[in-house]
Amino acid sequence: MNVRPLGEKMLIKRIEAQGKTAGGIVLPDTAKEKPREGKVIAIGDGKLLKNGERAKFQVKKGERVLFSSYGGTEVKIDGEEYLLMSEDDILAIIE
Repeated sequence: MNVRPLGEKMLIKRIEAQGKTAGGIVLPDTAKEKPREGKVIAIGDGKLLKNGERAKFQVKKGERVLFSSYGGTEVKIDGEEYLLMSEDDILAIIE
């Protein structure tokens, strides 16, 4: 399925968290926090400005990003989980 977000929205695929702590302790699934890191899969056209033009995104498709814990809406597409969120929920680009 092909998904194209609208406006200032973007589609993010979470990057799974490691199952071990730095000390080597294996964490069960119930103890893991949801990852706040992901890869940009698709972006919309940009935010509509008052003058009728579209603002350009600061992030690009394919970049790894860090986002806020409660940002976005979880969606399932073809059995895979994604987040649909606004660019305002993105905190940083990971290089």
